[in-house]
Amino acid sequence: MKRVLSRILIISGVMLGCSAVSVGYAQEAGAKPDAAKGEALYVDGDMGRGIVSCASCHGAAGNSTLPVNPNLAGQAHEYIARQLHDFKPDDDKPAKRTGPDGAPSVMTPMAAPLTDEDIQNVSYYLGQQKLDYETAATATNEATMQRGQEIWRGGIPDKRVPSCAGCHSPNGAGVPGEFPRLSGQFPGYIADQLRLFRSNDRANAIMHDIADRMSDSDIAAVADYAAGLR
Repeated sequence: MKRVLSRILIISGVMLGCSAVSVGYAQEAGAKPDAAKGEALYVDGDMGRGIVSCASCHGAAGNSTLPVNPNLAGQAHEYIARQLHDFKPDDDKPAKRTGPDGAPSVMTPMAAPLTDEDIQNVSYYLGQQKLDYETAATATNEATMQRGQEIWRGGIPDKRVPSCAGCHSPNGAGVPGEFPRLSGQFPGYIADQLRLFRSNDRANAIMHDIADRMSDSDIAAVADYAAGLR
């Protein structure tokens, strides 16, 4: 793990704090996520507990057909679990992950009734699914392709923006359990998240520092390019 993080630090130029994003949610000792239970919850929900079917928004097996809702298929289950925990309010404390201007995310009421076991099960199920690259999002803006590639591979040196590939890998596959896969993700969704990082509505110190140095055109270019990676 240390060698992986050290390599990421060297490539990306991010000098502090990368280990902070690796914090996961460990299973109880001896427990293992149940993919079958996760699939049942993902497909059907549990109306008795107020849990809505995830598939109604994120598509069959996590392959979303709606650009506003991200593809989840094949995303590392540790990463999905972390995000679900961040969407979920903690007793009297608000959720860590919010929408624009600090408004509650649309995911907050969806995540609120989930138990830790639910989160682990559904995340584990999604992590075993395959992203359908035949229908997944791809790059569409040829005019910004070169700029997006430059930012992805080399960052923006004069603004001290590191390369995206350093943490999310050259082909956008990410680093399991550490950094999410971005290849095949909807460009608009990626851009929205970068803007939320920039405004600090989605709290993440590393990504805030990076996105805060990026213009809207930089964000749009690299988001479109990332979607087309394979």
